[in-house]
Amino acid sequence: MVQPLICPSILASDFARLGEEVAALEAAGADWVHVDVMDGHFVPNLTMGPDIVKALRPHTSLPFDVHLMVAPVDPWLEAYRAAGAEVLSVHPESGPHLHRTLGRIRQLGARAGVVLNPGTPVAVVEEVIDMVDLVLIMSVNPGFGGQSFIDSALRKIARVRALLDAAGSPAVLQVDGGVTAANAAACVDAGATALVAGTAVFRGGPSAYAANIAALKGAA
Repeated sequence: MVQPLICPSILASDFARLGEEVAALEAAGADWVHVDVMDGHFVPNLTMGPDIVKALRPHTSLPFDVHLMVAPVDPWLEAYRAAGAEVLSVHPESGPHLHRTLGRIRQLGARAGVVLNPGTPVAVVEEVIDMVDLVLIMSVNPGFGGQSFIDSALRKIARVRALLDAAGSPAVLQVDGGVTAANAAACVDAGATALVAGTAVFRGGPSAYAANIAALKGAA
């Protein structure tokens, strides 16, 4: 079994040391840096704008995987791409024309992702399968870190895996929310190829990051 990509969410990092944190993640063996962007409107929290992403870009060579929890989302695509995002993931509910939004992300030279909340149907992916480079399954309701994994997400991961395989799609299948070494194997067994983890990576401080990332990869 191929080990999944480990994408630490810097929402769980020390915000006073963000540059050092992303550099430490790279040294510890992370594959991507997951950036949770929240607008206080689409989700009940407010996090980081494109200027912060731009400021972090010189501190690591890892891909920036930017999860846009904002509405409307289209006006922000260019800014986050210019700031250094390699992957831009959007919610179907964050704009009226998902196909057009995904096309714009690709026009900007980024990889396009679709995010499925716990209540968002899998069928959404089927309608844009040829436009998708990544599907992100939320295993919590978005807006806050530190939540518990919703077990029904495993069934959704399996359904999306079957859909991607049937279409011959090479899209990354990512899961985010309450991911730990205890449930990483179940996520990968269901078909996930990338794991977003916040608390599970950052617990214990920088000296523990390598062991925490290795534990996630080893469990899977």
